[in-house]
Order: sequence, then C-alpha cells, then structure tokens
Amino acid sequence: MPQNWKTKFILLWSGQAVSILTSSILQMAIVWYLTEKTGSAAILSFATLIGFLPQAILGTFIGVYIDRYNRKTIMILSDLFIAGASLILVVVGFWGEIPIWLIIVVLFIRSIGTAFHYPSLQAVTPLIVPKDQLTKYAGYSQSFESVSMVASPAISAVLFGLWDLNIIILLDVFGAMFAVFMLCIVEIPKLTARAECATPHVIKEVREGLSILNKEPGTTALLAISALYAVIYFPIGTLYPLITMTYFGGTFTQSSVVEVVFSFGMLTGSLLLGILGRKINKIRAISGSIAVYGAGVLLTGLLPPNGFYVFIILSAIMGVSVPFYTGVEISILQMKIKEEYLGRILSLSASISMVAMPLGLVLSGTFAEVIGVEKWFLFSGIFTLILAVVSLIIPSLKHCCDN
Repeated sequence: MPQNWKTKFILLWSGQAVSILTSSILQMAIVWYLTEKTGSAAILSFATLIGFLPQAILGTFIGVYIDRYNRKTIMILSDLFIAGASLILVVVGFWGEIPIWLIIVVLFIRSIGTAFHYPSLQAVTPLIVPKDQLTKYAGYSQSFESVSMVASPAISAVLFGLWDLNIIILLDVFGAMFAVFMLCIVEIPKLTARAECATPHVIKEVREGLSILNKEPGTTALLAISALYAVIYFPIGTLYPLITMTYFGGTFTQSSVVEVVFSFGMLTGSLLLGILGRKINKIRAISGSIAVYGAGVLLTGLLPPNGFYVFIILSAIMGVSVPFYTGVEISILQMKIKEEYLGRILSLSASISMVAMPLGLVLSGTFAEVIGVEKWFLFSGIFTLILAVVSLIIPSLKHCCDN
C-alpha cells in the first residue's frame, strides 16, 4: 500500500527515536563512566571534542555525496558503520575493563558515521514533508528526540548500576539495527537532479553549494550565529554532570534527574513549536531561545553550592527554549535551499558548528579546571546573552527569517 507523507514521517522518526534513545543511554553511561574513572572536566571535554572532530573536518565535503547519492542508503550504511564501531567496545568489555583511550577512539569512529547520517536525515525530511509544514514538523521531529532524551538518563542511571558498560553499548547496537529496519520499509523519494553514476567533483560542488548559500540573504549570518552559539551550547551540556556532582555535591541519580528535567523541557518546547510552528516570528524565536538559555546558564553560575533544586528549575526552562533555536534554524535552511543542494548546506552548517565547538571545549575544559565550573557557567551565560542581542539586530538575518 502506498504511504502518504505523514506515514512516511512517522515511520522514519519512530526508528530514529529508538536509535536516539539507545544512543542517549550510551552517551550518559559513557559520561558517567569517564566522570567516575577520572573526575576531570578536561577529559570530558576532550572526549566530546574527539567525538565531534570528524563531523567538523568532513562535513564540508560529505554534503556533496549526500546530494548525489541515495540518502536513504547513506543513512542505512551510516547506522551499520556506527553499530560496527560500537561492537569493538562490546567485545573488549567481555574480556575486561574498557580503557579510556579505546572509548575515545571509538567515539571518533562513530562520529564519522554520524557525519554522514545526521545531514542525510535532515535533508530527507523536505523530500517527505511539504514546505509549508516544515517548521511545524521540525517541532514534531524534535518531540521524537525529546521523548527519547527524557527517558534515557533515568534508564541509563538504572542500567549503569546493574550492567557493565559493554552491555549498555550492545543495547545501542540493537537500537541502530531497529533504525535500519524502519528505514528499509519507509518509502523515500529519490533525487533525480544528478546522476549517481557520475563521478563527483567534490571541490567544484562544494563551491557550488557555497554560491547557493551566498545567494540567500541572511543564511551566512545564520550560520555565523550558529557557530558562535556552538562555542557555548555544546560544552555546557558536557559539563552538566560535572557541575551537578562536583559543585552541587550530587550523585549519579541527581545528575540523571537534571538530564530528565532538561529533556522534559525540550519535549514541552518541541510540542509548542509543533503547535505554533506556522505562526511564530522566526528571528524572535531564535534570539529569544538563545537569550533564555543564556539567562539560565548565567543564573546557574550565580547559585551557591546548596542551590541544586533551583538548578533543576533552570534546567527545565533552558530545555523549553532549545527547540525554538534548533528546530527553527533547520526549518529555515530546509525552506530556503533547494533539495538538490540541501545536503551540502546542512553538512556545511553542521561542520561550521563542529569547527567552532573545539574552541568552546578547550576553553571550558581549561577554565572550568582553573576557575571552577560554576564560574565558567557565569561567563558563558553573559556571552550567550550578548549573542542573543546581536542575532536580533542583524538586518540580513531578519530578512532570512521572514515568514
């Protein structure tokens, strides 16, 4: 029976939601494993950096292949590649304790697969969802992710206390296999603009993508804001368990509570974006999201060590704000850029953020060790609020975000 576009969307994102759930469980388990073994902000930041580095290096060029070849096939092969890398840790874990260096190596390998998978997934969505529904369904896709993220910290906390890390990794392998199964049964239209048999001219086609980007007013400014925001956003998320357990004196359970509350906030924000997606002012949504997140980070840095429960409330508020940035930004690019160029632009967007992220990770890892993690939150919040104001007053960004 032919599938309508809503059925395709549900099938696609159901598989992705399960895979995101198991990956989030594994991510939390690895963070706690590294925290338990090292207790170092520098190690956590370095592991995060290594986990994203291939996406930063490869992202600019990967989009050429995403635009030329079958995006569904790329996603399936990427999932299988990631699962294969994870199995290395599973095997080693059966023979003894998994060394820190091997975890970091596998994070690097998995990131190569993610560099292909994530922009392919985002580039597939406009092939399924009508353009006038993209912002609305960006909210719903964020909801799928948020539901998985809500459950993952609590599940991870339980499993981390019961199972060895390699068993949790095996669970993620099963999640990837389920995502592959759902991809196999969903019907995704193919692009016909380019012949798959032709040899890609990578540099030429990257330049072509950049030319298309420059022709859309405000998109360059949007990517610049994304890069600057990445300097703060990603490292702060990495340091959440550390500030909970070292500054606030919390436990693994309390760390998982913070993650669950943040994810519940993201779920609420995603549902609101799904409801309001076609009505919101996009530039105000983006700048407002950055401002709310920045205020939450700043206030966290001002809290005393006994302010953990206030931190939980702030985490929920920050979580609500996130989809109004991430979902709206992606929907703008999906609406502004033609499908045959979208893989390159989305890969470039991810790559720019990933290139900016190492600076944030180096700064956060270094200064959190020297001045204290809570003071780094304070300074990060101030920078983020300034960025929110800048994003609101850039003229070309206003044109880019017009409904």
